[in-house]
Amino acid sequence: MDSDDEQLLRGRVYGQDHERPGPRPGQSYAELVGGPLDGLLLDITGWTQEEVDAGVGLRTELGRFGADGRATYRPRPGDRRRFDWSGDIR
Repeated sequence: MDSDDEQLLRGRVYGQDHERPGPRPGQSYAELVGGPLDGLLLDITGWTQEEVDAGVGLRTELGRFGADGRATYRPRPGDRRRFDWSGDIR
């Protein structure tokens, strides 16, 4: 990914419409840290503590497995506002 693509992704919410790419008031977000989705925000509004603790596998074409892959992220211990990349899966 080149620097122009990286800049485009910054400050955007994963999976959100391109017309409204930024965070919305009243929602809770976690920052994705590392990996192919680094810098994006993940809307975790309404997630239970168990769901946050489980982490998430997010579809992305930018990871190791291309369009068939997912990037996995886990909450940073003690900081549910940051999800660290833990690898790519199919």
